[in-house]
Amino acid sequence: MMKQNIYYVLLIGFVILGTSACEPDEPAKPSNSLNGRTTAVFNPDKTYGTVSDIDKNVYKTIVIGDQTWMAENLRVTRYQNGDTIPNIIDNEEWATLTSGAYCNYNNTQDLDTIATYGRLYNWYAVVNYQELAPKGWRVPGIADWLELIEYLGGDTIASKHLKEVGTYHWVDDFETDNSSGFTAIPNGQRYLSKDFSSFGSFGFLWTLSEYDTEKAGFLYLYDFDSKVWKGTNYKQNGYAVRLIKETN
Repeated sequence: MMKQNIYYVLLIGFVILGTSACEPDEPAKPSNSLNGRTTAVFNPDKTYGTVSDIDKNVYKTIVIGDQTWMAENLRVTRYQNGDTIPNIIDNEEWATLTSGAYCNYNNTQDLDTIATYGRLYNWYAVVNYQELAPKGWRVPGIADWLELIEYLGGDTIASKHLKEVGTYHWVDDFETDNSSGFTAIPNGQRYLSKDFSSFGSFGFLWTLSEYDTEKAGFLYLYDFDSKVWKGTNYKQNGYAVRLIKETN
């Protein structure tokens, strides 16, 4: 009788172990050494979503009017097909490029800085938004930016609603309230003249819109006013990228 009881105990234990072994694995969660390191000050009164890229960077997203934007600057290092975006450190090489590339401001390797400010891309990297953006997202054209600016009150005041509040990253806090939740950061630029500049005072952002063979559209926010400035500049320049969600 005792042998029979032992047999049933062993049989039950085998069934339990066998059942556990057949349970499906947990789905892999995005992981990346830059995630969770940003020091950006987001609007605590807003509800943010998330989106991830091919490098498993996870970004906050925010709904503004009828649009959904990334609330952080892009920091991906690969196109969506898996190809690496070249990281060009040399100044002379950067200034003569006619193909996609990225860099970090001052070529820093500091993870907190990269996570907070994102990376700088030339226009050749952003021109094919299907390669740079995750599925369902794209690089905004000038029309997308104009819709955002108009929703936030127009050129003269929209910047105050877009910029991160405080002087932890911006040199000056000029009436900013970040009421949109966009949380714009002063990422600076890498200019065609081959140097980095404007970190802490200016946030430069690409548009997908091309002006001519040499130049494309961009926007910038300045720390000491509430305007959104628009213009065109050389495609070799390094600016930050914000993505917008596709609409059905």
